[in-house]
Amino acid sequence: MQQQITRPERKQIKNIDFNCDLAQSFGVYKNSSEFELLDYVSSVNISCGFHAGDPLTIKNALIAAKEKNIVVGAHIGFDDIQGFGYRAMDLDEDEIEALVLYQVGAIMSFAKSFNMEIEHVRPHGAMYKMAAEDFTFACTIAKAVKKCSQWLVYYGASGDVTEKAGAYVNLPIAQEIMPEKTYNVDGTIDFSVKDNQSAFDYVNRLKTLLNFSQVQNRDGGRTFVNADTIHFSSKIPNIIEIAKEAKNLIIPVPVNYKNVYDSGWVE
Repeated sequence: MQQQITRPERKQIKNIDFNCDLAQSFGVYKNSSEFELLDYVSSVNISCGFHAGDPLTIKNALIAAKEKNIVVGAHIGFDDIQGFGYRAMDLDEDEIEALVLYQVGAIMSFAKSFNMEIEHVRPHGAMYKMAAEDFTFACTIAKAVKKCSQWLVYYGASGDVTEKAGAYVNLPIAQEIMPEKTYNVDGTIDFSVKDNQSAFDYVNRLKTLLNFSQVQNRDGGRTFVNADTIHFSSKIPNIIEIAKEAKNLIIPVPVNYKNVYDSGWVE
């Protein structure tokens, strides 16, 4: 008798956030192109001055986000302006906590002066990678974020580490997918592989994610993932055209609003 094959149920995504990084300039080093993404995202991660972002850059980023009515968050990283936060640092828990409190506190105070609220925190670069792979490290960051405010949402790479860290600390999380990344069979990012910068592949991966809640894995198959937000990187060629097409596929909804939609309070 032929064995019956059970296929996973299709899971179409109805509400999802689009996010991008902002205030990635510093002094004479400018990244003005990042502002072009503001028309297509629902939340932004504003650099806090350690890996990028000087005071005037941060101020201008906050004002730009406010004008576009976009949710703002803190983009925290290691104190590594020369390496743009991509170099890992071996810090103890007290040092990590202080690093997070300093950056989030600065952005929260800055935002308050413009009658704005910081709604989420997203690690950058090496800090993001370490938080995606190391449960203890992720928990240390999440605990520090919670000390700033229990209402802040922690943006992290989709997977068990982010989910378990949020549950352990009792902090809201948003599991993030980056379409340019290569994913393992278990749904985690393979950080050893260079980003895929093909616009064609990027859009196809977006469609697969939105239609089936799946990512293509490195073995050629597909893996189900949890996705609350999609990150759009200004480093990807043609990212503006990609973001335009993405917004035609689905209108992005900020994470906090998405949670309200999913709860049934808003139709």
